[in-house]
Amino acid sequence: MDPINENMSDAGAMPASAENAYVVDVTTESFMADVIDASQDRLVLLDLWAPWCGPCKQLTPMLEKLVGQANGAVQLAKMNIDEHPAVAQQLKVQSIPAVFAFKAGRPVDGFMGALPESELRAFIEKHADGGVGPSPVETLMEAAAMAMAENNIPDAGRAYADILSIEPTHLAAIAGLAQCHLALDNFDAAGQTLAMAPEVCNDPDILAARAALALAEKAQDAGDDGELLAAIEANPEDYQARFDLALVYHAAGRREDALEALLEIVARKRDWNEEAARKQLLELFDAYGAGDEVVVAARRKLSSVLFS
Repeated sequence: MDPINENMSDAGAMPASAENAYVVDVTTESFMADVIDASQDRLVLLDLWAPWCGPCKQLTPMLEKLVGQANGAVQLAKMNIDEHPAVAQQLKVQSIPAVFAFKAGRPVDGFMGALPESELRAFIEKHADGGVGPSPVETLMEAAAMAMAENNIPDAGRAYADILSIEPTHLAAIAGLAQCHLALDNFDAAGQTLAMAPEVCNDPDILAARAALALAEKAQDAGDDGELLAAIEANPEDYQARFDLALVYHAAGRREDALEALLEIVARKRDWNEEAARKQLLELFDAYGAGDEVVVAARRKLSSVLFS
């Protein structure tokens, strides 16, 4: 059984957490205790909202999540202004959602409207002493990266799958999970995973994973390196053998050798098979990533060959 898919029905399941002790519903009567007094010990975010407010329904859950990650450094005080309008009137609130940051008993900052999570995080970190901890997705991405660095493909795959259970459109996780399936020669699962990304997508991680899948499928039928080397020795102009050898080298993880084999074709006969070697080089560049040292060197050599 594929170790990534094993027990996949449980992948990404987050343990049920207790209600956040630092998220409270505030009334006019409790405002002094829940906001003014509480802000003596920690940052308090006063979230003014109403049941009919659409943007409020987007903002409040993000605030709750970030407050939960602040490990007690922040309290969220939610006030329904339909039921308790006095504070909003005192603060001269013109529209909601409106959020005010209270420290040491007074408002020190605020904003109106629903902000993206990244801006909310920056707003909280600007005022909270302890800041905001990493999100579950960030923690899982770090775990996946560490597992990949240790070549622990199953654990990396499960971490990427957990991310996708939280955020199904996370492109880096889609690409990472696809690469894990490829490492286990599970091409069908890799293709199904990549189908989760938009058909037209310029994300470099997705492009690399798609290129890697295409190369892996080609390499399946490339042949044996010993036979291919013998064919090339017998006929140095057997460009198909050189092309297939590049795919075999790629499948074996011999990136530099794969690129060199294709560069040799371009140098000898650039227009062979409608410039198939040059096109395959570009596909390998996508698969390996623009920052890869062997790609940088190969690009330099390719430019030298093409423009010499």
